[in-house]
Amino acid sequence: MGTVAAAVADASVIPVQAPASAPGRRADIAAALRDSASVGLGLVPLGLAFGVVATHAGLPWWCAVLFTSLIYAGSLEFLLVPLVVAAVPLATVALTAFLVNVRHVFYSLSFPLHRVNGRLAKAYSTFAMTDEAYALSTADSARDWPGRRIVWLQVLLQLYWVLGATVGALLSTLIPGGLNGLDFAMTALFTVLALDALRDRRGDLPTPVLAVLSALIARWLFPGQFLLAAFVVFTAGLMVRRLVAGVAARGSADA
Repeated sequence: MGTVAAAVADASVIPVQAPASAPGRRADIAAALRDSASVGLGLVPLGLAFGVVATHAGLPWWCAVLFTSLIYAGSLEFLLVPLVVAAVPLATVALTAFLVNVRHVFYSLSFPLHRVNGRLAKAYSTFAMTDEAYALSTADSARDWPGRRIVWLQVLLQLYWVLGATVGALLSTLIPGGLNGLDFAMTALFTVLALDALRDRRGDLPTPVLAVLSALIARWLFPGQFLLAAFVVFTAGLMVRRLVAGVAARGSADA
């Protein structure tokens, strides 16, 4: 009996992780809604444009819903429309997808996936790691975000994209396919995200300077693989910068 009592006493002090409360979930959803609202204003018209492009290319309207739900890769989806219509070989589609989305390999180095709990949540968070989700969840203001808030942010961003594409596909007959300026909408959205990141890290001037230099070097040396080359040069520059800072810190500590 004494052994049983001791075991019960020990078990009573083992911390048990309580499930998230409903108010906590509602607070995370409300916060994610606020976080995603500004970017959603850009994703919805982009989704509209994709729905129009897909249906005007001859695809049925539900293909726009399928692409945005299962592929969910923004610029890649626009590129896939003519590839699907032309019935290009699967190997070409795979190579195109790799070259367009290889930047996500670099995103994974600093995306806060470790805060997301649960296999299903981690799997979805990995799938939905878009440029917009990465920019918002890796900002300095997002350092204390719990995993649920990050996942809800990603869910809402995809909902904006799917909703826009669905409406654009269903109303494609009412929307002209040659609207001027739609091709610049995604560039404008990425520019705004970059400006927000610069404003969030005002004291970190070397990073944007290094990014611009990496882009210029890649554009000059590898114009055919500009994006991939720019990411490689930028990552190498960050590693060198980290090593130099570490050596300098050790030198100051020894002194």
